[in-house]
Amino acid sequence: MQQRNTMVHLFTCFNTMYVVFGEAAPTLTNDAYVIRAYESGRAFGGVALAFRAYLGDVPGETLGPLEDTLRRALAGDDSGAMLLFALAMVAGPRVLVSLRDARDQVELDEAAMSVLILASKALVHEIVQVGEVSKDQAPIEDPRWQADAKELADRLDASGNAESFGISR
Repeated sequence: MQQRNTMVHLFTCFNTMYVVFGEAAPTLTNDAYVIRAYESGRAFGGVALAFRAYLGDVPGETLGPLEDTLRRALAGDDSGAMLLFALAMVAGPRVLVSLRDARDQVELDEAAMSVLILASKALVHEIVQVGEVSKDQAPIEDPRWQADAKELADRLDASGNAESFGISR
């Protein structure tokens, strides 16, 4: 049962990113970030489908703290820069730690391990791609933007998600 609960929890992480990035992409104002958000949403949707193929019938739920972080990032900057920052620097690394913890702490069958490896590779790829697209953009030196970006991590820390989103509910 622990294996299934862990896999369902990790599915909700990727489903959350899929939902938020898919909804956000057409609303962003920076064309490079629009494309990156579409591509990230597509990648996260592919991972969510792999989880669904493994799990079978699973509700399309989202993970509250992760969704809140991504939506706050989106609300704070319509260009998409903060949303991508949140993925690469705040939320994405915590999801990666959750994936690692699942591999290290839960007895998983070979099929589950394959899904987690796919998920890890996809997330690392998306984080790297955020760096690639961001290096061609002007730096954001607005102190308010920087304070809002820092608050994203601070809120997760305060909610008990300082290092990860956990490995099961």
